[in-house]
Amino acid sequence: MEIIEKAPAKINLSLDVLYKREDGFHELEMVMTTVDLADRIALKSLPEDQIVIRTTNGVLPLDRRNHAFQAAKLIKETFAIETGVEITIEKKIPIAAGLAGGSSDAAATLRGLNRLWDLNLTLEEVAELGSKVGSDVPYCVHGGTAFVSGRGEKVEPIGEMPQCWVVLVKPRVGVSTGSVFSVLSFDTVTHPDTAGMVAAIKAKDYAKMTQKVGNLLEEVTIARHPDIERVKEKMLKFGADAALMSGSGPTIFALCDKYSRAQRVYNGLKGFCDEVYLVRTLK
Repeated sequence: MEIIEKAPAKINLSLDVLYKREDGFHELEMVMTTVDLADRIALKSLPEDQIVIRTTNGVLPLDRRNHAFQAAKLIKETFAIETGVEITIEKKIPIAAGLAGGSSDAAATLRGLNRLWDLNLTLEEVAELGSKVGSDVPYCVHGGTAFVSGRGEKVEPIGEMPQCWVVLVKPRVGVSTGSVFSVLSFDTVTHPDTAGMVAAIKAKDYAKMTQKVGNLLEEVTIARHPDIERVKEKMLKFGADAALMSGSGPTIFALCDKYSRAQRVYNGLKGFCDEVYLVRTLK
C-alpha cells in the first residue's frame, strides 16, 4: 500500500520574537498560512527495519539530516515499529527558503505514517510528536491559517484568511536561521502588530490585513542581504498590496487581491530572480 500526503509551503503574515527563553529557544508569536506550492510525499511500508529516502532533488540529504527521516525515526522509536518505510519526496518547495519545506515534509511524513501503520493518533498527538522534530512542524501538521506561539508548539486556528494571490520570490542567497537569531538585538527591532493581524483575518478584512503584515527578523536579514529589500521594492512598484519576507528568509512574498496584478508582479520579478512562483492561499 502507498500513502500520499501533500506538504504545502507556509508564509508568515506576522512574525514576532518576544524574548530568549532559558531553554535557549526564543518565545515567538506568529500568524502563518499555507499556500498551494507543495511537495508530494509518498510512503511505502518495507519488510526490512530501515528508513529509505528518495527524492527528485539532488541537494536534499537522504540521511538523518533529512526532516522526513527524523520524523519516521521518531515514530518508529516511539511506537516500537519494526517494519521499515520508503519515503519518496517530490520536491517543489525551495530549500532553505523560509517556507518550512523541510518541516512540512516531516509533518506530512508523520500524518502519512499514522495512516500507514494504523496508529490512530489524533492530529494534536501527531503535532506533539512533530514538536520533537522542529519548531515549525506542529503548525505544518495542522496547516491552514493559525496563530502560533511558544517556540512553535502552540497552534490556534483562527479561521480562513481572505483568499488572495501570492507571488513568492527566492533570491540567490542562503540564510541560516540560527545565524539570524544569534545577532538579534531586542533594543533595535520593531515589533509587528500580530494581534492586529489576527483581528483583521477574523474580520475578513483584506485591506487591514495587508497593512498589518510584519516580520521582526526581516530587518536583521536585510542588513546582511540587501537584495531582499530590492525585491520588496520591486513587488510594491509592480502593484503588490503588501510584500514581506517569510520566516528568517530569504524568500519574499507579495499579496495581491487581483490575478492581473499578481501576474504583473510575477512577470516583473521573473527576469530578476530564477525562483519565482505565482500561487494562491489555501482554504
